[in-house]
Amino acid sequence: MKRLLLIEDEPGLVLTLRDRLTREGYMVEASGDGESGLERAAGEGFDLVLLDVMLPRLNGFDVLRELRKRGVDTPVIMLTAKGQVIDKVVGLKLGADDYVTKPFEMVELLARIEAKLRRAPATTHPSEGYQFGDVRVDFRRAEVTRAGAPLDLSAREFQLLKYFIEHRGATLTREELLNEVWGYNSMPSTRTVDVHVAWLRQKIEPNPRHPQHILTVHGTGYKFAG
Repeated sequence: MKRLLLIEDEPGLVLTLRDRLTREGYMVEASGDGESGLERAAGEGFDLVLLDVMLPRLNGFDVLRELRKRGVDTPVIMLTAKGQVIDKVVGLKLGADDYVTKPFEMVELLARIEAKLRRAPATTHPSEGYQFGDVRVDFRRAEVTRAGAPLDLSAREFQLLKYFIEHRGATLTREELLNEVWGYNSMPSTRTVDVHVAWLRQKIEPNPRHPQHILTVHGTGYKFAG
């Protein structure tokens, strides 16, 4: 099931879109302002974002600009009541994948969503495998190989790699990794994340000193670009 994030501050429209998209088979989550929408879009593994332009706290253009600045390449469809060509041009130049002007027909929006999802990379589910470079990950068997040779990953390293893959393209903070990979009860320090990332890089990166797959986002955390 594809996960969509709706960043929209009109409660009526949120209710309408969530209901229709859910009936179409999508999992829909919503944020009512630009700041919270930005953090969710940047930190969680959504398949597509529906982004309103006129938002409280942070407008849609600024949200989109920051998403692309952070390296998040999730498809974004802009929603706006404005019809001026300049607004569409600005949105597209900032990295929007498509643009729908309110009021819009639901069938048109659904068609645009389907078109963008067809072109987007498939989301990896835990029961499937995933390959990047010469590294192959088998989620079902919890096995990792590189150029056909098995890699000896600890259980924690495998869980960390799996989480990176499931959230590829998103900037992940050390705190999020601690919470999601280690769990609240483990209480390790953020330095633990750095150590495990270093160990993982030694095993999967062609050149660990210049990583290509697990990238450091200075002052924030890490991003998987495999």
